[in-house]
Amino acid sequence: MSLVLTTDSVPDLDKVAYWNEAVSRTLVPVSVAPRGDGPFRGRIATRRLGYLQVSTLEADAERLSRTPALIGPSAEALVAVGLQMSGTATFLHDGGRAEVGEGDLVVYDTTRPYSFDHPLRHVQHVFQLPRRALGVPDPDVREVTGRVIGTANGFGAVLLPFLTALATSTDRHPPAVTNRLAGNVVDLFATLIAEQLHPGGTDADTTRAHLLLRVREHIDRNLGDPDLSPESIARRHRISIRYLHRLFEGEGITVGRLIQQRRLEECGRELARRGRTAPTVSAVAQRWGFVSPAHFSRAFRAAYGVSPREWRGLRADQDRTGRPPAGTPTPAARLETV
Repeated sequence: MSLVLTTDSVPDLDKVAYWNEAVSRTLVPVSVAPRGDGPFRGRIATRRLGYLQVSTLEADAERLSRTPALIGPSAEALVAVGLQMSGTATFLHDGGRAEVGEGDLVVYDTTRPYSFDHPLRHVQHVFQLPRRALGVPDPDVREVTGRVIGTANGFGAVLLPFLTALATSTDRHPPAVTNRLAGNVVDLFATLIAEQLHPGGTDADTTRAHLLLRVREHIDRNLGDPDLSPESIARRHRISIRYLHRLFEGEGITVGRLIQQRRLEECGRELARRGRTAPTVSAVAQRWGFVSPAHFSRAFRAAYGVSPREWRGLRADQDRTGRPPAGTPTPAARLETV
């Protein structure tokens, strides 16, 4: 359901103040300065598609400014994509200046100051989403903020009709459909950013490989943390869970399964070590991030084919005889089938 706020029924003397409040409440806090002398006219319609907010602004000539004082330390990190449908704008962001024409896209970060200066009446669609949902590393987002992206050709030409239809549609969808639509928009925006940064694709592949390596190293360093999970990994690397799972699509294993596999491997190694004072099975499990001994035993048996205690006994027999007992499964073979 759309929320529509308009100055039509507001007294002329109160229109600017009303519009300032309407835009600030709907999008993010901004300061509005009209550029004309007559009564100000403005209309903003907004609706949500899951975590994606879609808004359309129609207003007379104005300057919208988001200053450091309006941002504040607790401001939610949002990425916005503006689509200029009519009129023009001068956009200032991070010390840069860009001229936005009809049909142009511009990406900006609401946690940093910016301003839109519209010399004439204008219409703009604004798509806002949490930065963490975008699934793009922060340096890449910073690289494209303030950059004007044309829609006459390239990927922008693919986006234009889709975003226009999405912003102007009045269809109501069930939550499952709106969440999927939001996810599709996020993927499209991430692709747009990747195209802007790496037109050839090679650098994008290198960035993905480096990020995947960092995630695997992070998992290995934090196996003992019981809170290690896809959610915590995504937060640590400032990417979305959706993007994290996409990273592992070609790896033959999910993130959660990799965490469990690596924990079981370390437990198996420790249980196989010889020593005068061997730690208990529950102590080994806890050291490598397993909270429930029962869950650890079930997972270990599924991976190795024997219980942790049986595994320890079998490895001890192997140390004494120099060869594994008949029928003993190898951990590698078992783990590959999990």
